[in-house]
Amino acid sequence: MNSVSVHDVRHALNELGKLRFGEMRVEDAMHHIVQTTHTIFSVDGAGLMLADVDHHLLNAAVSDDRMKHLEELQIRHQEGPCISAFEDKELIRAEDLTAEQRWPDFSQHAVARGVRAVLASPIPYNQDAVGVVAVMSEDRRPWSAEAELALLAFTDLAALLIATMMMGEQQTELAAQLQSALNSRAIIEQAKGVLIGQQGISAHAAYTQLRAQARAERRKIATVSAELVRSSVRADLPPVPPAGADAGPCRRRDNPAPAKPDYHDSYCDPRR
Repeated sequence: MNSVSVHDVRHALNELGKLRFGEMRVEDAMHHIVQTTHTIFSVDGAGLMLADVDHHLLNAAVSDDRMKHLEELQIRHQEGPCISAFEDKELIRAEDLTAEQRWPDFSQHAVARGVRAVLASPIPYNQDAVGVVAVMSEDRRPWSAEAELALLAFTDLAALLIATMMMGEQQTELAAQLQSALNSRAIIEQAKGVLIGQQGISAHAAYTQLRAQARAERRKIATVSAELVRSSVRADLPPVPPAGADAGPCRRRDNPAPAKPDYHDSYCDPRR
């Protein structure tokens, strides 16, 4: 990979920093970010993906058709570097998909489509993630520390753009989509926590289980997650005593609560 010049990255960020939400559509601004990322990294493709309510990553801006293929393959196989970056909320690097073991189905088909290496960074928003910025190469690429830092810089710019849009007075369709995705992700995270506590499994295994159930039942993963959380809450509630049963050691039938308790009255007064 060509070395990423700090000067070029700084110049690109300064130019992109002139973008103002309101002066152009946010979708157009995202395309500017992607095209500049593509140029600076000298890669074969770059893209910006955003989450939908079903917890899927969809292409919001791409440099070419190869990035569209990348998204299609990951959604189809429900695995890949962009999905991992989004779910784990951390930078994911894949230097050679021909030797990659983390996403066997995706890697095999990606290589067949001409994708060999991927670097993906999650787009943060309020300690969560709403999407991913990624670059890809046809050839094996040992991603350098400079390349990783540069991608993080472009990711932060995308995050700033999205945050500005989300906090804007005018609620756009894209902002509503991302807010729904954040709401969905919140309940999914709770459901993952329930499974981790019940079964002692990893967060990734918990999500895989939720996703498999949702696909088998042809329902949304957020719906399945909400049901699991509700059932867990009901299971944790103490049983309701039947009518007339003893309510506890301090309230007996022969010692009902006084009609007008004063400061000195207590159901558990040892003097009684």
